[in-house]
Amino acid sequence: MPDKDNIGRKSAKEQRRYTWLAVKRNKACYAMLAPFMIFFLIFTVIPVVMSLPMGFTDFNMAQSPKFVGLSNYTTLFLSDKIFTQSIRVTIVFALFTGPVSYVLCFLLAWLINELHPKLKTVFTLIFYAPSMANVYTVWQLIFSGDTYGYINSFLINLGLINSPIQWLTDSNYVLGVTIVVQLWISLGAGFLALRAGFQNIDRSQYEAGAIEGIKTRWQELIYITIPSMGPQLMFAAVMQIVSSFTAGTVAQNLVGFPSTDYKAHTIMTHAYDYGWVRYEMGYASAICMVLFVVMFVANKLISKLLSKYMD
Repeated sequence: MPDKDNIGRKSAKEQRRYTWLAVKRNKACYAMLAPFMIFFLIFTVIPVVMSLPMGFTDFNMAQSPKFVGLSNYTTLFLSDKIFTQSIRVTIVFALFTGPVSYVLCFLLAWLINELHPKLKTVFTLIFYAPSMANVYTVWQLIFSGDTYGYINSFLINLGLINSPIQWLTDSNYVLGVTIVVQLWISLGAGFLALRAGFQNIDRSQYEAGAIEGIKTRWQELIYITIPSMGPQLMFAAVMQIVSSFTAGTVAQNLVGFPSTDYKAHTIMTHAYDYGWVRYEMGYASAICMVLFVVMFVANKLISKLLSKYMD
């Protein structure tokens, strides 16, 4: 007798045949995706896969890799004090920039969605532009450590300080300044995804909600808007996690490399130091693998939190 649990299920051979037919039917779409997928495979997937075994080697790019077992990982967690500090910096950085940036992206996308269609385009460009532009020169002028810096000049004129503050070199301020600039440029792909999500919501749902007793915009947001944007919320969350944990460019361009007392030294900056400055690729791969595991766990937690919106 046939197994009741398998009734209606396709065999593995039927699944492969169905998948191949779907590919042939949508071959134009797959052809357009092919360039991106090829580059993604070569420059993302393959390096990530290679970094796992490379983390167990001593490799300087000039000689053949030498297997060292868990030596790189034991050195990381037991002897590398800079790495330990970079973990703390990365956690603080991610806790501030990740959730705040995510909420900021959502609120701005929500507010822009309420504007006139022409204004939507203008304000979307205004808020998205910083993620594309090289804004470090402007921020270096704003946080300049002399009296000509905008922040120092403003505070001196108000009488709040008597002498300029070294925002970009004082260890008490470098991390805070980096977080502020990261928040400013964080409205990237996640922001655009949320903007698209708001526009794709079926307006009839709001009419049905009004009939069911929903009266305020806040109730619309909680009971209609957010549940209708599951994929966009998930995509934006993943993008914010990635940008928060892999941030390093902002600190390098703004407060120097390395930063004063390593106060803005993230895990990604540590990996860059060993990979592209010292050419210790085995050690750098071990650092990147630790970062990958942390990001993977964070993504799983976010996926679990947002799973109720993905149905």
